[in-house]
Amino acid sequence: MISQENNYAFIDSQNLNLNIKLQGWILDFKKFRIYLKEKYAVQKAYIFIGYMESNKDLYYFLKRAGYICIFKPTLEYNDGHTKGNCDAELVLQTMIEIEKFDEAIIVSGDGDFYCLIKHLISKQKLKNVLVPNNQKYSALLRSQETRSYLQFMNSLEKTLGYRKEKSP
Repeated sequence: MISQENNYAFIDSQNLNLNIKLQGWILDFKKFRIYLKEKYAVQKAYIFIGYMESNKDLYYFLKRAGYICIFKPTLEYNDGHTKGNCDAELVLQTMIEIEKFDEAIIVSGDGDFYCLIKHLISKQKLKNVLVPNNQKYSALLRSQETRSYLQFMNSLEKTLGYRKEKSP
């Protein structure tokens, strides 16, 4: 049976990717998009990511897999690391879209989204918060008000882990 729900996902790509890698596996984004549709009735999946010209192939892959990419220019620091914090973009896009979806799925364990999560709860617009790593997420999300919305991705490696396809 196909769900009639119209849910949207808002994905903090940096938090998702880093916290999955900390667990020793790589997320298959194509499988993840299918998972979001089948388990949470996600019709639109926004992924927030810092833009780097060298990652054009990744962005093309994400779009083909069914994600709507929202980019933020990155900053490269003298020590060699690159930063493209997209938190404000995720909050803004969620609020722009709030009347268009039934419920939101926030994919992040970042406490910076606590105010957004509380607001979505107050408007009965939050389905779940998918936390990539149950060992590393904000204490703000552990409050009584938000705890029941949390779902953890730690056990999803077999379902959503990337595996190289064997050549014949």
